[in-house]
Amino acid sequence: MPRVFVPVILLFIQLSVFSQPDSIPVSLNKFKDGRLYPVLILESTTYITSIILLNAEWYKNYPRSSFHFYNDFNEWLQMDKFGHAFTSYNIGTAEIDLLRWSGADREKAIWYGGLTGSLFLLNIEILDGFSKKWGFSVTDFAANAFGSAITIAEELAWDDQRINLKWSFHKTKFEQFRPEELGKNLAENMLKDYNGQSYWISMNLYSFLNKGSTFPKWLNFAFGFSADGMTGGSSNPAEVNGKILPSFQRYRKYYVSLDLDLTRIRTKSKLLKTLFRSINVLKIPAPALELSKNGTTFFPIYF
Repeated sequence: MPRVFVPVILLFIQLSVFSQPDSIPVSLNKFKDGRLYPVLILESTTYITSIILLNAEWYKNYPRSSFHFYNDFNEWLQMDKFGHAFTSYNIGTAEIDLLRWSGADREKAIWYGGLTGSLFLLNIEILDGFSKKWGFSVTDFAANAFGSAITIAEELAWDDQRINLKWSFHKTKFEQFRPEELGKNLAENMLKDYNGQSYWISMNLYSFLNKGSTFPKWLNFAFGFSADGMTGGSSNPAEVNGKILPSFQRYRKYYVSLDLDLTRIRTKSKLLKTLFRSINVLKIPAPALELSKNGTTFFPIYF
């Protein structure tokens, strides 16, 4: 799953370059000021660049094979599936904004932009299919499609993203036992250590209320998913390279918390609007209630 972040990072760079939130119309039927061609050129460049980077910096380190399938549904307590859906969803929302900014027709912007996440991530599944270490994962493909479906459904229903898929991270104790698998530094930990990742369904309550409500427009209610005790994919190894590892119980965790929809904070600054839109994929640290096999735990601040 760490490799699925490559296209989303590149796409949010292009969103930051081109799109200003207050200039994105809900529905247009002609392109504005020649904006479409620069968007298409940058999208094509991003598409090709992501494939080159993934192939050069990731897959070259692993032996190749003939195309094959691989069932990885039981790995990492499905946390990587949440990662695929999150990435596909956020690529889709970014692309819809870009196409609307260019003046594309509403439905074309929604369908073409919303499906972009699955299209970009399909490259990764195909590259996996030719890698001896992995294989084409049908469940990853399904998670990608699910993320795109959420993006498209919300836009068709509301012309808005009232329910966002978000991500947060905190460091854990598990990296010390398998740094080659869970990361050797903070940047690698954020990508590889599923114990520290949480994925969130963040709902904007104001958008479901009657117009004129005094409820804060920017306040969200969030449901989170995480997991703990994982030092391996489908199971925890007893030893690695002759080193005995502690025994950890693998289990899922669920959260309820508050969050902010930064895109709904009013500001006249285009720089702040773009910044808010770019980092809105992150769950804001806030008080949270955790539910797991260990019972209920309250965190004054949870990352």
